[in-house]
Amino acid sequence: MPKMKTKKAIRNRFKKTGTGKLMRTKQGRRHILTKKTSKRKRQLKKQTVLSEAFSSKYKRLACM
Repeated sequence: MPKMKTKKAIRNRFKKTGTGKLMRTKQGRRHILTKKTSKRKRQLKKQTVLSEAFSSKYKRLACM
């Protein structure tokens, strides 16, 4: 059976931490920013840890 190819979109979307968890960017910071408060936009800049339910699936697709 051949090797599984990396899904490039998933590889670019997630970053791996030192402990092996996946980090993702938060949603809601692309457009319609005028009605959002400065605090909310500032907190949306930070990345967050991907939940364990999705981690194993995406690790396999991204070959991480």
